[in-house]
Amino acid sequence: MEVICFEDRAFYEMLDRLYQRYKTENNIKEEKWISGEEAMKKLNITSKTTLQNFRDEGKIRFSYVSPKIIVYDLDSINFYLEDNAHNAFKYE
Repeated sequence: MEVICFEDRAFYEMLDRLYQRYKTENNIKEEKWISGEEAMKKLNITSKTTLQNFRDEGKIRFSYVSPKIIVYDLDSINFYLEDNAHNAFKYE
């Protein structure tokens, strides 16, 4: 029997690639509603207060699943990111 060892980072990278390939081959699209942790990762923020400010200011859509569980609309997050993207300057 042969044992193969991976570093943590390499193992999770491999899992991510397998999951992406599985989604592609089976035509699985991203979820419409995502958790707060996923929203923070997508927005590249680390503060729950910042996420709350995004909600309070109407920058992204959200829904209460229960009084303490909030989910976020992935389409609105992607729209927010695109709407606030800045094009690079062209130097000629």
